This record gives sequence, C-alpha cells and structure tokens, in this order.
Amino acid sequence: MKKLIRDNQKYFNRLLVLLDALVIGASYWLSWFLWLGGYVKENDPGTGILAVQIYFTAFVVIVPGYLILYNTFDLYSSKRTAKTVYEIFNIIRANTIGLLAVMVVLFAINIPDFSRGMIGVFYGINIVAESLMRKSVRYGLRRMRKKGYNVKHILLVGYSRAAEEYINKIKANPEWGYEVCGILDDHVPVGAVYKGVQVTGEIDALNAILPENRLDEIGITLSLSDYDRLESIVNICEKSGVHTKFIPDYNSVIPSRPYLEDLDGLAVVNIRRVPLNNMANMLIKRLVDIVGALVAIILSSPFMLAAAISVKATSRGPLIFKQERVGLHNKPFQMYKFRSMEVQSSADEKKGWTTKNDPRVTKVGRILRSTSIDELPQFFNVLKGDMSLIGPRPERPLFVEKFKEEIPRYMIKHQVRPGITGWAQVNGYRGDTSIKKRIEYDLYYIENWSMTFDLKILFLTVFKGFINKNAY
Repeated sequence: MKKLIRDNQKYFNRLLVLLDALVIGASYWLSWFLWLGGYVKENDPGTGILAVQIYFTAFVVIVPGYLILYNTFDLYSSKRTAKTVYEIFNIIRANTIGLLAVMVVLFAINIPDFSRGMIGVFYGINIVAESLMRKSVRYGLRRMRKKGYNVKHILLVGYSRAAEEYINKIKANPEWGYEVCGILDDHVPVGAVYKGVQVTGEIDALNAILPENRLDEIGITLSLSDYDRLESIVNICEKSGVHTKFIPDYNSVIPSRPYLEDLDGLAVVNIRRVPLNNMANMLIKRLVDIVGALVAIILSSPFMLAAAISVKATSRGPLIFKQERVGLHNKPFQMYKFRSMEVQSSADEKKGWTTKNDPRVTKVGRILRSTSIDELPQFFNVLKGDMSLIGPRPERPLFVEKFKEEIPRYMIKHQVRPGITGWAQVNGYRGDTSIKKRIEYDLYYIENWSMTFDLKILFLTVFKGFINKNAY
C-alpha cells in the first residue's frame, strides 16, 4: 500500500484537478441558483434574465479556464511543507484574475444581461469552497503520512550542520511525509547516528545505491570543506534520474530567501534580500507612514493631552524627552517620548536601559510606559522621516557600538527606517529581553517585508502590542 501511493503520486495531482473541476462547477451552479432563483428556458427581454443555455455555455469555458489559472498560480505543485495560508492566498489571486477576465469578456462580447451579481457570488463561494476542499485534502494526506503512507525516502550526501538541521525539521514535522533513510559521508565513521539516522557509508557508495532505484530524493548536505565535490555528485545523481536537492551549509551567512539575479547567464546570489531597497516599495511605505501618522496624531490627541498634563503636574522637567538613536543608514536622530523618568544627568542616563521596578521611573511614567502612551510623540518622528510606523526599534549609539561587535548581522537592521512598533515587539521582545531574539525577528521582517505584513503587525500591535509585560 505504501509503495503504491509513493509510486503513483502523479495520480494525486490528477485527482486534485478533478476535485477542483467539481468544486468550480458546483460553486457556479449554486451561485446561479441563489442569485437567479431557477430555470429559465428562453431569454426574457422584459426582465433581462438569460436562458440557462447561455449560462451553460459560459460554464463550459469557465471550468477549464479556472483550472488553467490554478495551474498558473502554482496550485498543482507539491506543497508538503507549505503553509495553508499561502495556498489560500493563491486561490484568492487566481479567482480574482478569473473574475476580472470574465468581466472583461462579458464587456467585450456585449452581453449586458449576463448577471454580474451571480459572477460576484460565484467568486465568493468558489474561494470558500476551494479553500475548504484543499484544507480537507491536505489534512487527509498529512494524516496518511503520519501513519507511514505517501512517504518520500531521502538519502543525504554529506554530514554537516545543514544535514543535522534538515533532520531536525523532518523529525519535528512528520506530516510532511519525508523519511531520511541514511547519510553518506567520508569523514564521519559508518554507524554513527544522529537522531535515529545512521551514516551508512562513504559518498562513493552512491554509484552502487542509485541503480537500485529505491530512493525518491537525494539531499546534498555537504560540509563547506567538501564543496569541491559538489559538481561531480550532482552529475552522478542527475544521471540516475533521481530528484536531487541542494541544502547549503551556509545558513548562518545566507538567509533562507536569498535574492538571485541573472547577470547575463551568471547566477549572482545577493547575501540578503531587502524589499524596501526597491524604490516603488520605499515610496509606498513612506506615503502610508505619512497618512498613518497624521491619522494617528488626530486619533491619539486626547491621550497625548492627558499625558502632557499628567507629566507636567507630577514631576519637574521637560514634557518631551529627546534621546539620540541610530536610524536609517546608521544616521543618528532625536527620538521623542513623553518623559517618564526623573530628570537625570547624561552620565546616569547612559548607565543602561530601563529594568523592572526601575527607581528612575515616575509613578505616572510607569503607567505611560506600560500602556505605550509615552511612545505617541514618535508619530512626529514619522512625519519628519526619521522613523516609520513599522520597523525595527532604534537603539542608542552606545548600544549599537556594543551590539554590532557581539551580535552577528546586527547592523542589517539599519538598512530600513526604524519603527514605532515592529515584528519583534508584537512577539514580546521589547524592554529588557533578548537582543539576539529581537534581531532574528527584525531580520525576518526586513527580508519578508510587504504591505500585508505591515498591516498584520499593526493589527497585532493594536490588540497585544500596547499593553506588554516587558514594557517598564
């Protein structure tokens, strides 16, 4: 049974196409019934209702058209490790293009009585039905894989950090349906075991193993010192026809989504992909920052007024606390906050950041900090262009100098504008928490930026970012 499923993977894709066709058809006719309410044999000019034959003709075109769109949007490739949200996103994209295409065709061939409302209902029903069907199929396949069916057997070539990390991921996610059946390596003795996976021989054993045709994939996980053998190993694997993947042993240097560019046939790997280096992305984000900051200032003005009165009434000193921070391209700027501490000398201020129950924080300041109201003046920093609504939090120059020596890749955060809130903050990394973890989240944000991601962070900030146990 296990071998039958493994050897007939292509039939699963054909079954999925059939299921998609059934879902599209069912969604189409359900939308027709719900919107138009029944069978009409002939066109009725008085009501503008078309005969069912017209809708059937459109149906014959729409079903294969949508299947082509699904294929275009990568909905029939293997997604063992992909998240459901990405598949749903592609379903929405495909259906949106389909909706626009149908509207354009109806306008071009001039059928004014063809119900646009019915097409709109079909758009919504089809997205929901398709997403539920795909979710059910994915759930069923993952249940089967956990039981040992539809499993892909993989042999790793080379023992390295990449091999260990790959095995860790496979062991932690049995629903992916991968089984590492051994490792070949010239430096680690035969019989050595890592998390149940054994070193079964030297790399030259590939010549004897591949003709047996019992492997689904080869994973090349050579250590950096063995990269001189990469080309010959790839040639051996590809000659056998076994699907081969390369898992590089330099994840600590190059991120999971490097940016590749084609330089007249030469593949160039950019060490880091930064979407905000793109001028269009930069301008869109800046426009959103300006509009968002103006709206936020108007909406938060009552809170800022109350904070200003409270600060001035309870302690001596300036209302606004200005502190030098390091921003975009390592340039310093003055960041604004409502003052939440007693006035200090420059030397005292540089001693360190705020800790829990810090005696320097005033009673009003403790409330302002715990609710993040002290950060509201930073909307003016956003208007000035020093900051963004969303981005890595800026640090003081003395800490930047310290962290750039201690934490690898720390300075990458200065490739984008610092933010009032960020991915690290909504995940709880603010105040006196791990700087290394903050940088991990900041780098993830920098490499994966999109307006959708910004909206997600903004949403999470509203619901869990303002009140935080680490804000003191």
